[in-house]
Amino acid sequence: MSEMMKAVVIQAYGDNDVVRCVETGRPQPRAGEVLVRVLAAGVNPVDWKIRGGAGQRMGMSLPIHLGSEIAGVVAELGEGVGDFRQGEAVYGIVPSGGFAEYVAVRAADLARQPAKLDAVHAAAVPLGGLTAWQALFDMAKLAAGQRLLVTSGAGGVGSLAVQLAKARGAHVTAMASGPNEGFVRGLGADAFVDYTRQPFETVARNMDVVFDTVGGETFQRAFRALRPGGFLVTSVAFPGDEARQHGAGVGRVQCRADGRQLAAIGELVDAGRLRPHVAQVLPLAAVRDALALSEAGRTRGKIVLQVAP
Repeated sequence: MSEMMKAVVIQAYGDNDVVRCVETGRPQPRAGEVLVRVLAAGVNPVDWKIRGGAGQRMGMSLPIHLGSEIAGVVAELGEGVGDFRQGEAVYGIVPSGGFAEYVAVRAADLARQPAKLDAVHAAAVPLGGLTAWQALFDMAKLAAGQRLLVTSGAGGVGSLAVQLAKARGAHVTAMASGPNEGFVRGLGADAFVDYTRQPFETVARNMDVVFDTVGGETFQRAFRALRPGGFLVTSVAFPGDEARQHGAGVGRVQCRADGRQLAAIGELVDAGRLRPHVAQVLPLAAVRDALALSEAGRTRGKIVLQVAP
């Protein structure tokens, strides 16, 4: 019989009442996998969206183990894994099961934890960092000297996007509400737009790239901030024929695990070019509170579950 562990599981879709922290069997790493003892897990919108029914649309089957972003230590190596050592600190994203004391992860999806970060802060990096990296560099091909607008510069993804773009040498305009101006300028933003005071598209003009993490009306209006032939990449909207109407390119980023990209992000962290911002740390048992905070959407930076000391 396998050893037991605590894990967050849903047996049905719904609100936070369906979320349970239960005792369940510890997973065994298969060939090419690493068993990670989870120390901290980042909380993301995808977690409460899965809980609310998106899991079904994503092809997941109940019961579902929640959690998509982890930092921890290597507990056991599956067959054929030679890149990591037992006891090594690692971080990464997982398809499911991150809100648990242990999770089995493909070795190729992990990277060594940045030396400058503890587990709590490392858990705030992978999903937002990879989403921003893949949106800006893989899809939009953002290059040094180009002009970028980030529509939510104070958010979990946007705050990392600002820093990654600055590290690449881009000119960054960050949008947020007035109280967040000092925060986003502290990230390195060259210009700031307070969307509560004026239509952002009348201030931010002729952008090479817009990275939208807001969606809705903001996504529609963001095309007006682009130069002719510019590129809008979104992590939340589902583009239609807007790009053709505006003479622009458009794409939707769907974050994928990538240990090599995560290692490159970690190098920027250790070089002092990127730092995560943790808004609140809660114990695993308070997972419902953490999901409610995330769903309310009012935190600056990341909510993290501390799974182990």
